[in-house]
Parts: sequence; structure tokens; C-alpha cells
Amino acid sequence: MPRLDLNCDLGEGAGCDAELMPLVTSASIACGAHAGDEATMRATVRAAQRHGVVIGAHPGFADRAHFGRRELELPREAIMDLVRTQVATLRRLAAETGAAVRYVKPHGALYNLSARNVEVADAIAAAVAEIDTGLVLYGLAGGELLRSGRAQGLAVASEVFADRTYRDDGSLTPRDQPGALITDEDGALAQVLRMVREGRVRSTGGIDVPVTADTVCLHGDGPKAVAFARALRAELLRAGVAMRPLV
Repeated sequence: MPRLDLNCDLGEGAGCDAELMPLVTSASIACGAHAGDEATMRATVRAAQRHGVVIGAHPGFADRAHFGRRELELPREAIMDLVRTQVATLRRLAAETGAAVRYVKPHGALYNLSARNVEVADAIAAAVAEIDTGLVLYGLAGGELLRSGRAQGLAVASEVFADRTYRDDGSLTPRDQPGALITDEDGALAQVLRMVREGRVRSTGGIDVPVTADTVCLHGDGPKAVAFARALRAELLRAGVAMRPLV
């Protein structure tokens, strides 16, 4: 039976975390830079504990005005420091209630940069390995971050997206380009099922791109996030896909 982790970006102030948490297996929690603060981190950690959801850190650029989705040019040490600082904060807050952070998944522009830029990927992977080699590193399927993580001796998880389109090289279509988001629920569901069953996704150029689907991302800030999460979970169950956390 195929198995899949459902991870959702939470603690970002979208207002529907309580409804989403029971539907997912892993929670990627904003660490106070692109969104969130210590109060929201604590609340999200406690909610994850109540529902048996695995906790992950979701560090991003400290750029709240653009929700961490604007690419910033930072030197290696600055990237390492923002990852170290944000992950350490979440780990400290989680430990207060006996919880543990199990994985790290970069957010937004930092995530996209790490998928294609070796230097950024290496900096993130090095920071995570420095913190704890037991942390799993989540990254875009086929991207540089996964290669960097493996080189640092980290376990990695190959992530795919339900609501985003892919380009011919396997990268995500940038959000500022037409057709970047899949707004049709049936189309998004079909894309996930094909990635899980066949290990392929149809690009915007009309070619099949190979992907490994260890975990699928559910964005928690969309207007129909809860309805889509319920529909995706139901469709995966009907298809015989077991939903389990990776760690």
C-alpha cells in the first residue's frame, strides 16, 4: 500500500489551523520570521500534540511584508544563522511541553532558492546538521536541498505540491507567473494521485517530469484550505494510500 505524509504550513495566522490540524500528519510551524511569534508557536505545538501530529520547523526570510516570498541575497553565514535561530526557538518552545521538533522545511523564497541554488542549499543543510543530525530535511522533489542534505548525512524527504504547477525542469512555476496555482480541486487531486501512484507530474510544457512523493504540502493560508485538505484526505483513502508521518 502506498504511504504518504501530509504536511501543512501552520502557525502563519491564516485562522484555520484548528480545523486543519486533525487532517494532516505533520505540521510545518512558522518560526517567527516570515510569520508567527512565540505565542503562536506554543499554541501550534500544543495543538499538534493533542492530535498526534509530527512537529517540524518552517524557517524563512525575515520579511513579513512579503510573507517570506521575496528572494533575498544573503551570504552563507547569514542563511545559516536565520535557520539556526528559528529552529532553535521552536525547539526550545516545544521542549517546554515535552514535544520534539522532528524535521525542518524552509519556507517560501528560501525554499525555492534552496531547490536550485547549491550555495543556499548547502548553507541550510549545514545549519540543520549542526543543530541535530537526527532532523529530517524536507525539500522539493529533485531539488538541490535534498542533495545537500544527503551530503551532510541527513535523512531527507522529497516534497510535492498539490496546488502548484511544475515547469519542465521540475521546478515550481513562480507565483508571479500565470498558471502558477492550481485552483481547480479535481485537477489538484488528480495531480497528487498521479505523483503518488506513477511518480510523475505533467509540466506546464506538456511533458512528464519524474518526481518522488514522500510528503505532499498543503498550504494553510488559502481561502479553501480546509475544504481541500478534507477532499484530498478522502481521495487518498479511497485510492488506498495510507497517510502516515515520515518521522
